[in-house]
Amino acid sequence: MARASIKSIIPAVLFPAALFFLSLAVYAEEIYSARTVGVTDGDSITILIAGNRQLKIRLAEIDAPERDQPFGTKSKQALSDLVFGETISVQPITIDRYGRTVARLYFEGLDVNAAMIEQGAAWVYTAYSDDPLFPQLQAAAKAEGRGLWGLSEYEQIPPWEWRRGRRASVPTDTGLEKYNCATKTYCREMTSCDEARWYLKECGLTRLDGDGDGIPCERMCR
Repeated sequence: MARASIKSIIPAVLFPAALFFLSLAVYAEEIYSARTVGVTDGDSITILIAGNRQLKIRLAEIDAPERDQPFGTKSKQALSDLVFGETISVQPITIDRYGRTVARLYFEGLDVNAAMIEQGAAWVYTAYSDDPLFPQLQAAAKAEGRGLWGLSEYEQIPPWEWRRGRRASVPTDTGLEKYNCATKTYCREMTSCDEARWYLKECGLTRLDGDGDGIPCERMCR
């Protein structure tokens, strides 16, 4: 969405942000300006600060598709279109476990983090966000099929689930080594109860257990 459009939605005030990840330290710095010299993906950039030093920034409260996920490349391009080569305002929030500064970004009155949600270029990182505007922006983007919300339901995998799937390992003697969290998300895609149980436990796909009783895909597993 055009920058002028989102300006009419987002007030000029700065929104409070939740602590993001397990912080090593909490910033109390004022907002400062810096030039964006690199975009890693849809929620990570590199800026140039005093002394010609580079600093990695993780956008607070959002989570963009990984580069090997559907829409990952387009998400990165969306963020590049907003900030690459531009002098932006950085509001530091905390430091994440990887040593990156977690921040809200602004450019010419535009809330960049919110813009990524509104465009459908990133998800609200629900575990680390308390900005009441973000879910509203995401709901509108989803309703209108913007960005990643135009993908099939099968491809709309939250990045945190995708990463969990890549980390998950299955002992080779279980017969489940063929499973991968990035490939299935619904009961209709399961071929056995064992498979459904694996996806619930290893991938955290709680949607498989609609009533929360610990038994996934009950038509199959009862």
